[in-house]
Amino acid sequence: MNKSLIKIPTADMSREEWLKHRRGSIGGSDASAIIGLNPYSSPYTVWADKLGKLPEKEDNEAMRQGRDLESYVAQRFTEQTGKKVRRENNILINPDYPFAHANVDRIIVGENAGLECKTTSTLNLKKFKNGEYPDTYYVQCVHYMMVTGCKKWYLAVLVLGKDFMVFEINRDEEEIRTLAQAEKDFWDMVQSETLPPVDGTSSTTETIGTIYADSDDSVVNLFAYEKSLKEYLDIGKQINELKAAKDEIANGIKAFMKESSRGETDSFKVTWASSVRSSFDAKKFAVDHPDMDISKYYKQTNTRTFKVTEKTA
Repeated sequence: MNKSLIKIPTADMSREEWLKHRRGSIGGSDASAIIGLNPYSSPYTVWADKLGKLPEKEDNEAMRQGRDLESYVAQRFTEQTGKKVRRENNILINPDYPFAHANVDRIIVGENAGLECKTTSTLNLKKFKNGEYPDTYYVQCVHYMMVTGCKKWYLAVLVLGKDFMVFEINRDEEEIRTLAQAEKDFWDMVQSETLPPVDGTSSTTETIGTIYADSDDSVVNLFAYEKSLKEYLDIGKQINELKAAKDEIANGIKAFMKESSRGETDSFKVTWASSVRSSFDAKKFAVDHPDMDISKYYKQTNTRTFKVTEKTA
């Protein structure tokens, strides 16, 4: 590793301190989102998070399992490769890249390399066909090599109940320079609070909805978006036309299938099976039990509906 690395101990660090350091620069899990290769996050979401505009991400079962099984994955890596590993209980900062930090899973003993431990579901198994793995994993490892100066990074992936795989990623200086420049440019936008490009991903949609959850009675001039608004309505019409065409095809096939639940051709399989879905009728329950207070069982969600209509003369 680079001998000039700044190390911030994490052993006795509080959650608040850790969050402050995490938001103070770009981490490995942020890198793929910044360059548009993360299906679950976007540059806009990372930007908003770094500026403290979003609440702390709630823990979920996948995150919990990933943490709990990290030691197991590291142990399996050692068993399979014979390479010993050690924990790095520090947030690592490279003075050459002050906009970035690394909180790595393991460092390889006796080798200028590190290890990233991943746990994933069997639903993601198709992402590992033919020796491939998700871009998010790759970019994270490149980020860690950038910060630490390591020449190599290993990726160990546990597919729950199905497989265990190890990948080896070698340092590529051109990739390091490209990623470093992208991260620096992004961090400049964070520091200046300059809005990054807004895309149509679900992550950006959710982020905007969270930041601007409440509306007021003000009216804003959208003259600069006149062309975009027309395009928005035109696209909506095309979607409706395509949906109608799609439904027409589906209905023709359904009418031919009649009671059959499955159909096949040489190239396709079609299923149209019966199913029953039960739902709770809260209004009827309230009528049948007028003396019972069920208000605490209602979940309120604050939403804002985006609607565009063309003015008539």
